[in-house]
Amino acid sequence: CYEVPGTRDYSPKQMAIRERVFNAIITCFKRHGAEVIDTPVFELKETLTGKYGEDSKLIYDLKDQGGELLSLRYDLTVPFARYLAMNKITNIKRYHIAKVYRRDNPAMTRGRYREFYQCDFDIAGQFDPMIPDAECLKIVHEILSDLQLGDFLIKVNDRRILDGMFAVCGVPDSKFRTICSSVDKLDKMPWEEVRSEMVGEKGLSPEAADHIGEYVQLHGGLDLIEQLLQDPKLSQNKLAKEGLGDMKLLFEYLTLFGITGKISFDLSLARGLDYYTGVIFEAVLLQPENDHVEEPVSVGSVAGGGRYDGLVGMFDPKGRKVPCVGVSIGIERIFSILEQRVEASEEKIRTTETQVLVASAQKKLLEERLKLISELWNAGIKAEVLYKKNPKLLNQLQYCEDTGIPLVAIVGEQELKDGVVKLRVVATREEVNVRRESLVEEIRMRTSRP
Repeated sequence: CYEVPGTRDYSPKQMAIRERVFNAIITCFKRHGAEVIDTPVFELKETLTGKYGEDSKLIYDLKDQGGELLSLRYDLTVPFARYLAMNKITNIKRYHIAKVYRRDNPAMTRGRYREFYQCDFDIAGQFDPMIPDAECLKIVHEILSDLQLGDFLIKVNDRRILDGMFAVCGVPDSKFRTICSSVDKLDKMPWEEVRSEMVGEKGLSPEAADHIGEYVQLHGGLDLIEQLLQDPKLSQNKLAKEGLGDMKLLFEYLTLFGITGKISFDLSLARGLDYYTGVIFEAVLLQPENDHVEEPVSVGSVAGGGRYDGLVGMFDPKGRKVPCVGVSIGIERIFSILEQRVEASEEKIRTTETQVLVASAQKKLLEERLKLISELWNAGIKAEVLYKKNPKLLNQLQYCEDTGIPLVAIVGEQELKDGVVKLRVVATREEVNVRRESLVEEIRMRTSRP
């Protein structure tokens, strides 16, 4: 029997790595004061319809069995917006970690699946411009630094700057979104191919395409923002001017956070989703630079997000808007990278947290082992015992070696008489007799994390 294409099982070893990643991410979200929510795995089909642009074809619809038409959630953002509108919440900072579903053609080698986890952090509410947006970027920076994934770059742009740029380049309004999704492919395709898609498939004039080409190849920092604010065409466009003003403010806050070294204002960043209205960003991992390559190459996106001020209003009967900005951490891609790294380094990963194995060297001591392990469990110690009446000491020690259990508590006739337990350190083979009443304390002391 086989698993479903585009899905995967997680072995205990893979789960141990995954828990480690989740803990780092949750610790960061909590450090920034986030609450946590959960929503159902399926939503009404109409809730998801029309929110994802060209990606809507990837939504999984459930088979109609009479009753409501349902779809599996495609991301955590749309359910979040529905949750805010439904409960009339105008102000919340929340994170949500859960599985989402996409009918993708899974390139599973690159960490793409049909069922995968997303880790989202969002700030909803009416605040002064760019302060929450800057915090979202700080969070991405913290998580990617914590996980030690190697060098990364966070690309930032703004939907308003893109739309303004399209307008001054002569893209008709009706083509904004579809040209936007072409620009979004620039990280995967060279400009020539993107240009021919715009002109050939999407019917854009060659002049407009060349015009766009001049802008989308620009990237930089505050200097580029200043340059564009002086740009004769762009500065005449109200949307672009607003976006550039906010981008300048954002960079000032990021400078205060001390993270501008890893941030690039990049006019080619478009992010395909329809619901973004302001700042958008994406974090990519960079491969180590080679001698013959000037610019480091990107290995793929590991986080993305942006501002979506209109989404909640779509679910509110009165159309009341709740401004939101958020980030989604690409946990599967990160997980693939860490997993490969563990494989390569042959690092031994423990899949249990057992502190001590309760063992005996002689026969007929099962009752004593069970009595002792019960004392340890009741005191909150993580302990195991082999499920045999008279296990050989060698097999018990070997079990500890194999599973990484650091200590063995050995009960024997003599120890029982003397009211002690022999505690053996597996790594050094050192043995000490410990009074039974001090055993719990001794195990705690020897297995507490440094």
